Amino acid sequence: MSGSEGRLVGLVALVTGASRGIGRAIAAAFAREGAYVCLAARDAAALDAAVADLAGARGRAEARVLDVSDSQACAEAVAVLDRAHGRIDILVNSAGVYRSGRFLDYPVGEFDRLMRTNLYGPIHLMQAVLPGMQARGFGRIVNIASTAGKWASPNQSGYNASKHALVGLTRCVALETAKTGVTVNAICPGVVETEMIHALWQGQGDAMGLTAEAARAAVMTRVPQGRTLDPAEVAELALYMASREAGGMTGQSVLLDGGILYV
Repeated sequence: MSGSEGRLVGLVALVTGASRGIGRAIAAAFAREGAYVCLAARDAAALDAAVADLAGARGRAEARVLDVSDSQACAEAVAVLDRAHGRIDILVNSAGVYRSGRFLDYPVGEFDRLMRTNLYGPIHLMQAVLPGMQARGFGRIVNIASTAGKWASPNQSGYNASKHALVGLTRCVALETAKTGVTVNAICPGVVETEMIHALWQGQGDAMGLTAEAARAAVMTRVPQGRTLDPAEVAELALYMASREAGGMTGQSVLLDGGILYV
């Protein structure tokens, strides 16, 4: 990466869920555009591989093993990165877990597991980075929500509840920080080609008494473009939201879904 050409040159970013899928694609896009990126996730081996890929592409990055459901670990991760680099300019909350199942079959513990990662993880990290961002008068927070945070869908009530809550949290924090130079936005992807989507096909199939392939076909009938998205497409939107040019966008939850129809 040649410094002056990048849109994120001089900025420090923390990206969770960065060992695979959407988070990894976002980390790669940020590094390509000149940011120093801390990739955080639970899988140490996958993180190391992701950082090695970025280093091979001359990106500047480091790895940190992190369970975002652990509030103390989140605070420590932010403190360490802040001490090492003087600031965190960009936070991307991409870590997430998924579970399909009929509502009456969802154990309470599964609701709790989904909320602790998909909602409380972003809460922990936003509370940790916001004081510094507001003090410096600049910050970009991008939460990876889902179309499940916008609409109802069958057999994933716990996941939808967590993503609806994340969209609501995004809007509220955006209002509270609107005059401080910090923006807070969410991306709501539709069907993205990741490991998680294969769990969705299998889980939805089990709930509906179908094969995973039949469940996939049923869901894809609602996607006018007739295709899944590539994680790199989500990364490009995250890149805009994280850029200096996006200063006028805050409190938004932007659908990126191939035109999904919920009617």
